[in-house]
Amino acid sequence: MVTASELFAEAALLEGNYIQAFPEFGPERMGAPIKAFTRISESPITIHSQVYTPQIVVVLDPTLLGQVPVTEGLSDDGIVVVNSHKSVDEVKRILGFNGTVYSLDATKIAMDHIGRPVANTACAGALVKISELIKLDNLITVTQEKFREKLSEKAVIANVETIKAAYEEVSK
Repeated sequence: MVTASELFAEAALLEGNYIQAFPEFGPERMGAPIKAFTRISESPITIHSQVYTPQIVVVLDPTLLGQVPVTEGLSDDGIVVVNSHKSVDEVKRILGFNGTVYSLDATKIAMDHIGRPVANTACAGALVKISELIKLDNLITVTQEKFREKLSEKAVIANVETIKAAYEEVSK
């Protein structure tokens, strides 16, 4: 989640926006749920706290549905993007949220392209289309730049293909 948040923010920065991207880790054990926040604005951001009233929530781990209050602070006109094979109606029922929900099997998309169940770049690709906050090309550019530092060229290409596949698959 932290990687997806940072990629999205860096792509927004390329477009001349002001950004903040930061994680929140609690004292929990390894593997416990974490939060990552991204703020994007056309004007300077002066607040420095977690996001209490998000406009968009992305859930990478579908096991959190019904277990963690992922829609906390989200208004009825907010958006939830969930990595899940479940239908939108099923996800809405589990969340108890009647706003806009997108369900995308980002794990399957990642497995098909990367060969590993890492849904972060798939969710970022879907979020580009859903939110229209940044351009797909800018997300691809920052992904290539950031991932070339630590991944093979084959892995970078696989992540870019994952982004594109999720972008195409998610329904707006």
